This record gives sequence, structure tokens and C-alpha cells, in this order.
Amino acid sequence: MTAMSANAKIVVMTGAGISAESGLGTFRDAGGVWTQHDFRDVATPEGFARDPARVHDFYNQRRANAARAKPNAAHHALARLATGHGGEVVIVTQNVDGLHEAAGVTPIHMHGRLAGATCAACHATWEAPEVMNPADPCPACGAAATRPDVVWFGETPKHMDEIARHLTGADLFAVIGTSGTVWPAAGFAEIAAGHGAHVVELNLAPTPLTEIADEAIHGPATETVPAWVARLLA
Repeated sequence: MTAMSANAKIVVMTGAGISAESGLGTFRDAGGVWTQHDFRDVATPEGFARDPARVHDFYNQRRANAARAKPNAAHHALARLATGHGGEVVIVTQNVDGLHEAAGVTPIHMHGRLAGATCAACHATWEAPEVMNPADPCPACGAAATRPDVVWFGETPKHMDEIARHLTGADLFAVIGTSGTVWPAAGFAEIAAGHGAHVVELNLAPTPLTEIADEAIHGPATETVPAWVARLLA
């Protein structure tokens, strides 16, 4: 890429691929989460209405897995970028795990957090316990309507206005570990490019985003992301 100014604004979007090497599964790859579970049963409001116990069991397991996981070299590299770059660095993540935070970065969680809980009745939010159950009362209104504070299929992602402001102001936009097929995130690269950003893709293999990117780097995130960050900070 061309030389980047010391105060350039960098926006990075991360997906499941950045956490895969920490032992957390991706969703659409062979053996991914959605090959083992029907998303309509465990990741939609309708599935929750049909069988809240099944949905809670699914997310209790995911929460436990995420709690055991450790940030990998890619997460730590982005933390170095956030602290070492002279300009603004914004991390937007599709992931609901807390691995960016564990590495020292506070991202924008567009799909919510496994560590969060919310009430379907009053929309209060709080930190989730290790295990959630359908009978758990909301601490704000008392309704037995608690659910994980994650965005399900058919629901609107969080913080979209804030994300849009960052995309249109980015000098460099990078997508890391995402399939490029889930909307609205799949359109972020095109939005950033349309406002003049240099777009970089870092993925295990080519995706639909490869055609949009000015620069495509393919390989394991734990190898490509640290090398890319080191080049930016050099």
C-alpha cells in the first residue's frame, strides 16, 4: 500500500476467523457451528420463543468455551496497533467473545456479547452469570424473560450509526477473519472504499471481499495479522 500518515484513521473489522486459532469455532466453514446446529433453533427470536431452554443451553456452552479461550497472536497484534499507532484505531467485531478485551482492546461489538444478558420484556442489560436459565428473573423488572445479549438472525446489529461514522472517516479499512457474506457487515468494505479508504483483507483464503480489497493477504490470522501490524508500525 502507499505510505500512510502517522495520524491516519484505521478501522478494523474482525470476524470468527480471528478467534478460530484460540479454539473458538467459525460458523460457515466445514465443521463450523451452523453445520452442527440449525441456527433457526438456537439463534432466532422464534427459536427462543419455541424452546428457551434449548437456546440457553446452547449459549451457556458457548459462554463456557469463550471463558476458557485465550487471545492469540492476532488479538495481541491489534492491541499493539491500537496503542502504537499515532492516529485513531477502531476495532469493530462481529464476534461475541471477549478475546479483544482480554488482549487489551475495547471493540465495538456489533453482534453483542456472550458475557452480557438482556431482558426481552424491558430491554435492561447486565453482565451474564456463567449459567442462564429460562426461569431467571430480570433484575430490573422481574420478568422471566432473560436472554443472552447477542444479536440473532432477523435482528438489527448494534451501534450501526457509530460504525457508519467510522467507515466513512477511515483512511485504512481492514477486514480480518470474516466470510464477507453476512449483511450488513459484508457491505462495510465497499462503504469504506467509496469514501476513499484503502481496503485490506486478511483471511485464511479468498472470499467475496477479495475483489473489493486493494490488498489481499491470505493465511492464518496468527501469522498474517502480526506481520501486517508490524509493517504498519515500522
